[in-house]
Amino acid sequence: MLQHLHVKNLALIREAEIDFTEGLNILTGETGAGKSIIIGSITMALGGRVAKEMIREDAGQALIELVFTADRPELLAWLQRMDIPAEDGQLILSRKISGSRSICRINGETVSTAVLKEAASFLIDIHGQHEHQSLLNRKKHQEILDAYAHGRLGALKDRISEAYRALRELEKELEQASLDENGRLREQELLEFEISEIEDAALEDGEDERLEQEYRRMVNGKKILEALSAAKALCGGEDGSASEQIGRACREVLGALRFDGELESLAEQIQQIDGMLADFSRELSDYMDGLEFSEQDFLDTEERLNRINHLKAKYGQTITEIRAYQAEKQERLDILIHFEEYTAKLRQDCRKAEKTLEELCRQAHAVREEEAQRLERLMQEQLEELNFLDVRFRIEVRDTGQYTAEGSDEVEFMISTNPGEPLKPLGKIASGGELSRVMLAIKTVLADQDAIGTVIFDEIDTGISGRTAQKVSEKLALIGKSRQVICITHLAQLAAMADSHYCIEKHAADGSTETVIRRLSEEEAAEELARILGGARITESVRENAREMRKLALQLKNKRK
Repeated sequence: MLQHLHVKNLALIREAEIDFTEGLNILTGETGAGKSIIIGSITMALGGRVAKEMIREDAGQALIELVFTADRPELLAWLQRMDIPAEDGQLILSRKISGSRSICRINGETVSTAVLKEAASFLIDIHGQHEHQSLLNRKKHQEILDAYAHGRLGALKDRISEAYRALRELEKELEQASLDENGRLREQELLEFEISEIEDAALEDGEDERLEQEYRRMVNGKKILEALSAAKALCGGEDGSASEQIGRACREVLGALRFDGELESLAEQIQQIDGMLADFSRELSDYMDGLEFSEQDFLDTEERLNRINHLKAKYGQTITEIRAYQAEKQERLDILIHFEEYTAKLRQDCRKAEKTLEELCRQAHAVREEEAQRLERLMQEQLEELNFLDVRFRIEVRDTGQYTAEGSDEVEFMISTNPGEPLKPLGKIASGGELSRVMLAIKTVLADQDAIGTVIFDEIDTGISGRTAQKVSEKLALIGKSRQVICITHLAQLAAMADSHYCIEKHAADGSTETVIRRLSEEEAAEELARILGGARITESVRENAREMRKLALQLKNKRK
């Protein structure tokens, strides 16, 4: 259930807070007062499209917050999957809008608008002002039937969608395979050349990295040799070298040792230094001997690297990628070599996939026909309760033989609203008021199929009046007994049935216009009913009529408890 709505700096609303209640919540107000902004703000908070023009001109950003009760098992399971905590049995959705950006949160966790929309599917069902016009489109009829039959049809439709996708992929593959013979020969020759080029190279794992390291060493070999030669000269046994100087120092200390035994430690250290320098010189000489430069080795390494880099430029950035490319092209070459067998198998697979899809569509057709009969009976009952006195309603389910991801059926609602008239397509004969009532009947039936706690009707009273309006008000009150209903209306019959009545008003203050909303007391609700009934001039008799209408509505509601 929607407990609370907070809107700030949106369109004509500077700031508004509404506490909704259980049952039937009615919103009324003058035309242009901003009633639809309230419903629009809820839609925006649930991930709907936001136009930047909706932010008040004197504000930098807008904020919308919704507080729902979070007690349904399906919703709690979804929150757990999304790793969002349900705090104190509440779900708080917020959306802050600034320019072209918006920040969405659920219980303080930042989420995307897609996640908000997913949450909305568990929380609320919004019937917009013109949604009943969608009944003019036959595709909507199948959506409604499938929604009603979801328990039996949902998994089957998933299998149909997967089977259809598999068939389309096979058909596309067969179409792409049907090249002319010359084209296949040209492709085969190219593949054979590419595969042969890679095979002839006899690539080894890690070979490119090893060769690049050797090549860098060869290219810099001269610089290395020059540096080591200088080091050898400085350390070697030539006059003035480190070895010659250390040798002299060693002899001098050993000579002094004969006169003072305390020099023994220093003598050992200088001898160690002399030995270490001699070892270094030998190892340096050995390394330099291994640096003999071979022009042929250099050319061979360079040529091999060029060949590998040429293959990389054509087939992949690494040896692994080149081999993967080779395997892929080998697979395609095998297909071309055995083309007839390949296409024959594809045709066989297509026929098999088509049969699978055909059987699934047949099953779906049978389910739709059975569920259509059940939905027909329920719709007939609901329409009669909505003042269709001599109505007949039927759902036609036709197998078109054309496969889609939804199956092969075409669904159409047929209706007759007058005695003796034949059934005709709903979209061709129904008026705006009749479409509104048909949509209300559909919403009532589908509401019994799910456990969504809140239903919103934005001007469901389009095109209706009198006795029909009374029937619609009774239907909304009945729905309000099992779930929360929020309804914007211009009709006194609907407003009189309210469990909670809210008035939306527009005021001018300080050079700007603002929309405010407040919950009415019983006396204020009667005065609002009088305004709706009386128009420009509200007399005492109009007020009395309003009080009588409210009294009768309450009696009817109490009688049906």
